[in-house]
Amino acid sequence: MAALVNSFRNVLYRNSSVIGRTFTRTAAVGVYSNPRKHRVQQILLPESTSILPSLLQKRLYSHGEPLSLDIIRDRVLLVLKLYDKVDADKLKLDSHFINDLGLDSLDHVEVIMAMEDEFGFEIPDGDAEKLLRPCDIIRYIGDRQEVYE
Repeated sequence: MAALVNSFRNVLYRNSSVIGRTFTRTAAVGVYSNPRKHRVQQILLPESTSILPSLLQKRLYSHGEPLSLDIIRDRVLLVLKLYDKVDADKLKLDSHFINDLGLDSLDHVEVIMAMEDEFGFEIPDGDAEKLLRPCDIIRYIGDRQEVYE
């Protein structure tokens, strides 16, 4: 039995390149000569239609809606209300995160990260340490986004 397995393995090893070339060629011919492909192209693309414009990619960027201090205030308060450790009844613009709302330093970092996600820019650690009230965050984002009112 072992001799039969060895001889079969040797035959496969010697002919592996032939088997590989045949399989590759057969697969390529099958894909290349697919008659359904031409029929689909005739149905979807008339003769006068060029494929080139559809292959060109365009990227269109735009700025978000223009921000005002009212919009920034509403978004900041919404993010803070949705944070599970903040009591919405105690939340005011002048509420201190640690003293009034009872957040610890890790919660403060999570709040700052939520603000970064909401407004789409990174707040450096040095600035984040100074943002201890919602009004501080609103003023900082307004200055950063150049909102003047």
